[in-house]
Amino acid sequence: MKAIVHIRPRSGVLDPQGQAVAGALKHMGFDEVLSARQGKIIELELGDDDEQAVRQRVQKMCEHLLANTVIEDFSISIEP
Repeated sequence: MKAIVHIRPRSGVLDPQGQAVAGALKHMGFDEVLSARQGKIIELELGDDDEQAVRQRVQKMCEHLLANTVIEDFSISIEP
């Protein structure tokens, strides 16, 4: 199974990378961009066919290592 983890700054947390992206896009003429938030995607291949077990394990991985849960939110999607 494949787990895809989307990690992004929490709402209200300063995102200097997102601000830099928005500023650069505006500078390049993309004036319709009001703001940007930058996050990361982590794809994990797991050797388990039990979707619920995979989701629980990936949740623990995110809480312990992959995401800084103080300043980041994450979501998990599972693919066969």
